[in-house]
Formats: sequence, structure tokens, C-alpha cells
Amino acid sequence: MESWIYKMDEFYSLREDYSLVQRRREGNMRAKNMLKTAEKIAGFLSTFPFVKGVAVSGSLSKNFADENSDIDFFIITERNKLWLARTFMHCFKKIAILFKKEDLFCMNYYIDEEMLQIKEKNIYTAIEIATLLPLRGIEIFKEFFKQNDWSKSYLPNHSLRVSYVEETRNPFFKKTVEFIFRNSFGNLVDLLLMNISVLLWKKKTRMGKLNKRGIVLSMDASKHYAKPNPMAFQKKFMTLYEKKIFNLFYRYESRAKTVF
Repeated sequence: MESWIYKMDEFYSLREDYSLVQRRREGNMRAKNMLKTAEKIAGFLSTFPFVKGVAVSGSLSKNFADENSDIDFFIITERNKLWLARTFMHCFKKIAILFKKEDLFCMNYYIDEEMLQIKEKNIYTAIEIATLLPLRGIEIFKEFFKQNDWSKSYLPNHSLRVSYVEETRNPFFKKTVEFIFRNSFGNLVDLLLMNISVLLWKKKTRMGKLNKRGIVLSMDASKHYAKPNPMAFQKKFMTLYEKKIFNLFYRYESRAKTVF
């Protein structure tokens, strides 16, 4: 009888291909080493002005990394200060690019305290939420997981993770900048930086610039969040997911007809 799920050593797969086991083990080992680096970087990123929390996202948060994997970070900022925080961090990233270290500082997804709940609610975002690995800002991530409790409707058996690590003390630079901009003037500067950033990203999209995955650069942004446009990769993922689910049910119905 044809099997749907194959057990190979301690792993399970929908394909009977033992090379997947070796790939998984190598990916887990590489992720283990990269997470040590991510922990140090998260501590550094948390010292930037208005940053409240830092978590690892992407494939690394799922304990897997291949030779092309980046270290992706999910950033939570103070209310109404997202674009100030993002600008400070991306100015630093420009320096990292000069030393060809930009893959270590992929700050792709920003939200602030005003909008902790993820607006796109589907299996893709539920998995991303459930597998986030918080490294700094324990209290803000507790609130984040609370406001995204809807993800349990997709993954009822998954426990949301909060890592209890020692928090980084706020350095003098961070305290000083926050003191200067934590007012109406700071809100105005934040709004200005948002408008400039959105215009620059729209220009990249019109020019058809691609990221290293071959996807046109595009950003979805507002006062309270900045992230890759979900209509790009996320839509592609959902289409593939729905196709695989359909094929799985088709195989089930075909087998049921054969048996009965």
C-alpha cells in the first residue's frame, strides 16, 4: 500500500528521499551556529533609540539555515517612533554593507506598540508568529503574542515561545536621543522620515529592482508598520500551499474509492 508519510530515522517526510535527512541535519547545525551570532546582534540592535524588542524570524527561527540564509530580524519599536528607529538602524546597515556584512543585519519587519496585531491572518503569518524567537524585549513580546492569539486557530498545538535572556541596558546614546525626540517634534520628524522612505521604495518598485530571491523590491508601510509587501512572496506561498492541500485531498479521495 502506498504510504503518505515516510519515517526516516527521527524525521518524517511526505517524500521518501533520504537526502532530505542529511539536508535537515546540516541545516540544523548551521542554524545553531548562526543563532549564536544572532543573539549578539540582537543585543546590539536593542541599543538603538526607540527599539523595544528584537526577535529572529525567517528560516533561522525555524532552526534551519542553508548556505544562502540571512539573519532576519523582527523589530518592535516605541509608539509613533518606528521610522526614527528604522532610520537609525538602516544608516548603520549602510556601514555594514561596506564591510559586506549586510546579511547579518536584515531588519525586514517593523511594527510599533500601537499596532502589535498582525493584520494579515492566514496560515503563513500564523507560522511566522508561532516560530518567532524573541531575544530582547521580553515584556513587549508577551503583549505581542497576546494580541496575536488568533494564530492558535491555525496552530492550536503550538506553544508560542518567549526566550528569557538578560536584557541589554540602555546606553547613554540611546537615552539621549530618546530624550531629544520623545515629543511632538520627534513625531513630526518620524512622519517626515516615513514619507521619504515610502517615496524611495516606490521608486525601487517602479524601476523593477529585485532582491536576491528574484522578487521585485516592494514595501508595505504605514505610520505603525514597515514590512515587505505581502502580495509578493506571501501570495506565492499561499498559492503553492493551497495547491498542495488540494493534491493531498485528491490523493485521499482516489485511495478511498480504490479501497471501497
